[in-house]
Amino acid sequence: MESLAGLLGGRGGAVDATLPPVAFTIGWLATGRSVVGGVAVAVLAGTAVALWRWRRGDRPRAVLIGLLAVCLAAVVALRTGRAADFFAVQVFSNLASALVWMVSIVVRRPLLGVVVGAALRQRGRWRRDPALLRAYARGSWVWAATYVVRVAVFLPLWLGGQVLALTVARVALTWPLVAAALTVSWVVIRRSLPAGHPGLRHPAEPR
Repeated sequence: MESLAGLLGGRGGAVDATLPPVAFTIGWLATGRSVVGGVAVAVLAGTAVALWRWRRGDRPRAVLIGLLAVCLAAVVALRTGRAADFFAVQVFSNLASALVWMVSIVVRRPLLGVVVGAALRQRGRWRRDPALLRAYARGSWVWAATYVVRVAVFLPLWLGGQVLALTVARVALTWPLVAAALTVSWVVIRRSLPAGHPGLRHPAEPR
């Protein structure tokens, strides 16, 4: 069976997402801790990343969402004049994501199944397979935990205005955490499926 990294497009997007925050902090420091300077460098970096992703064939919607997220973070920081607020969008988006993932599991529509099912063009067939539904639910808890970890780390740093620590945390808890979640959730799914199950691409139809 192929890996989740292959089905979900690998870790490239997570790596790209760390560049604008790093650029913001570099620009902020280089311009004497000017929020305007940091925002200018971050937006330039975000635009460069968007153009690169577009040229390598990423979906236009995903490219646009990534760029809009950088612009929104920039607007928040400019309006408040507080450098740490460039990371505010991340704090609240991770909080919202944690809640959404948890709710999806409770209502028996685990997001991991939704995402992988869409990637495999299965629509809702995977939900009719009890073993696969259970496996996706367990795997989704892994992803929900990643958002909880980020909030637990980001929130106190953001409240304390720790820009450098936020930048380090953003890098450390983006692509490395995504890589870990891909690996762990894949192991959880494989171990949750009974012996002889045909795999993610072939949901078992109920008898």
